[in-house]
Amino acid sequence: MNDSQPGRSTVAVHGPLGRHHPNEPVVQPVFQSTTYVAEVGAEREVLYERYGNTPNQLAVARKYALLEGAEAAVFVASGMAATAMAHLAVLRPGDRLVASRWIYGGTRRLFDEEFGRFGISVTYVDPDQPRAWRKALTRNTRAVFFESPVNPTMRVVDPKTVVQICREQGVALLVDSTFASPINFRPIEHGADVVITSGTKYLNGHSDVTAGVVAGTQSVIDEVTRLARLWGSTLNSHSAWLLDRGMKTLELRVERQNANGLAIAQWASQHPAIAAVHYPGLPSHPDHELASRLLSGFGGMVGLVIKGGPEAAERFLRRLEIVAHAPSLAGVESLVSEPRLTSHKGMSAEARAAMGIPDGYVRLSAGIENAADLIADLRHALDGV
Repeated sequence: MNDSQPGRSTVAVHGPLGRHHPNEPVVQPVFQSTTYVAEVGAEREVLYERYGNTPNQLAVARKYALLEGAEAAVFVASGMAATAMAHLAVLRPGDRLVASRWIYGGTRRLFDEEFGRFGISVTYVDPDQPRAWRKALTRNTRAVFFESPVNPTMRVVDPKTVVQICREQGVALLVDSTFASPINFRPIEHGADVVITSGTKYLNGHSDVTAGVVAGTQSVIDEVTRLARLWGSTLNSHSAWLLDRGMKTLELRVERQNANGLAIAQWASQHPAIAAVHYPGLPSHPDHELASRLLSGFGGMVGLVIKGGPEAAERFLRRLEIVAHAPSLAGVESLVSEPRLTSHKGMSAEARAAMGIPDGYVRLSAGIENAADLIADLRHALDGV
């Protein structure tokens, strides 16, 4: 092949390119073994599934690193494991983390309930106020974190100012890019040091694997790998193989989900039973101009505020026939959930509303079904509201 960089769809299918050899399998086999025979007396690292260095684990990590434009990557057992291991790799007792206030509820609980046990303090800022980032940095700040697009409000964070400040201060920038996937947004291209992704979502895309992944420089990934081995959070080989399979259709799936998400958002914005639609592809979205510049696609995630609050939302959910009421997201099938009962459960209605999640808010994940069928299902369900 010539020296030009292969497209993302080619990388998602093949990973690192090389000549094919007679009788080699077109699809990498599953190495369903936790351990491998080691050479007696050799000082080379032994292959062991908990170490994250078996053939299936390494193959999918190399592929993902190429998609993100990173030096290296490592898969772990869940998106939350990826978030925890990535931060613990760059933070030490006494350090401070500056984080966006707009983040997934599970990540917020990790920071608030667990990081203090490690002597790590966390300061939150409103990411739409550029001066707040610089003001929040102190002498012991070692890392900055933001999520974009945000779960579940679909806000988009501009990395430009954050990257500049982090470089000036020598601070690591970690970005959770789960909602975008490397098809719609690649944080490293914009100056981030570490990318965190829930592989359960778009990377796998079939709602049958739980996984997380961290990508960045080789030194950071070496430390994440060390921690994952000690904490026992590496991904098993069969799940790695399933992820590799799912990633082969990543670009095709995301393109269809982008289109379906936009179609649903445009339709929903005109429906009288819906008070608000949160989707960066709509001109009415506060970050539409930024998203248009930053993202390759607006994504398949749509926030809908149903008029009438939780009771009306429950009537809507009960009448759905194609879209399933279930947690998680980004699979080939369309799913919908209520953040008040899942990601932000336990928070008061006032606290959720302050985060842009009022009562009646539902988070819709558009799958790859026919868009007209999805809209018909939503229309039928809203008729009962």
